[in-house]
Amino acid sequence: MALARNITLHLPKRLEIGAGAVRRVGEWGNEAERILVLASPHTAGFVEKLALRGEVEIFDAIPGEPDIPCLDAALTAARKVRPDLVIGLGGGSVMDLAKLVAAMWDSDQTLADVAGPNRVAGRRSRLAQVATTAGTGSEAGIRALITDPVAGNKIAVESPYLIADLAVLDPELTFSVPSAVTAATGIDAMAHCVEAFTNKNAHPVIDGYARMGIDLVGRYLARAVRDGADTEAREGMMLASFYGGICLGPVNTAAGHALAYPLGTLLHLPHGLANAIIFPHVLAFNQCAATGKTAEVAAALGLGSGDLLQQAYRFCADLGVEMRLSAHGATDDQLPRFASDSHTIRRLMDNNPRDMGVEDILSIYRAAF
Repeated sequence: MALARNITLHLPKRLEIGAGAVRRVGEWGNEAERILVLASPHTAGFVEKLALRGEVEIFDAIPGEPDIPCLDAALTAARKVRPDLVIGLGGGSVMDLAKLVAAMWDSDQTLADVAGPNRVAGRRSRLAQVATTAGTGSEAGIRALITDPVAGNKIAVESPYLIADLAVLDPELTFSVPSAVTAATGIDAMAHCVEAFTNKNAHPVIDGYARMGIDLVGRYLARAVRDGADTEAREGMMLASFYGGICLGPVNTAAGHALAYPLGTLLHLPHGLANAIIFPHVLAFNQCAATGKTAEVAAALGLGSGDLLQQAYRFCADLGVEMRLSAHGATDDQLPRFASDSHTIRRLMDNNPRDMGVEDILSIYRAAF
């Protein structure tokens, strides 16, 4: 194995995997006296499963795409509680918010102070991340994203101080996730792996995690969509999501996620759905620049030998994903704004194996329209 460059891997200190693993949170955090649980209105119903022993407060006013006012409200709640344990109980948006709350509630730093890489001063609360979807892999990573509603973009914070002390992958928490959400978030998990795998900054160690994640998606995503209570398939997808989260740290995503972000911030599509719609188009665009790895992806997903764009599009559509932007409320006159916004996300676009100009991006949006 030729190790091309130095990388640093930050992983949760403890990982609990398997059906019923959520009940170990209370045992692990039994010394916590003041606990703040961040959740969505739906996942707040899982709090009792955590078996917590301390005084528990729940903040569940979290939308699908948390923004700066949401972060401010969560920090206000945390400063009243003064938690010695913060728990993110939900999907990626909830867990991203939990990272920032744990790192900032007892700090003078503002969001502007911590935005970017390695600017968080330190974390004074322990952090547990309990995933309830299989998509973002946020429980594994050191990044958090918050939407700026004024600028219409996402602010990224990256720091080893955002890594979880405990991460929990309990497939039973995903049984109630609807099939359409299961499909979209599963494709998002796959996109993390694929974009890191075909990345300009790809690394053999991360390639290993990416291959495992892509293989798990190929084996289990369709099963999880067909039968939400298929424990083996749900656990396989949670592992795929976790591996994708690991890929984000040293390598990160590329053009696929850059094109998906304006669909979240401007069109207000859920993150997983936005990535699912974009995935086939960027995979096909990058094929000529990452021929061998793209062939591996196609084989792992069981794609046919025909046109890659059509095969990848059919893979997503057959899972029940509505792949047309127009069906999600997009209008033709919005597409140039989407293209210009995504082109400016250089932290991701510069990772892409093939240069993508504004016109290339606009062509992809039009094809997805």
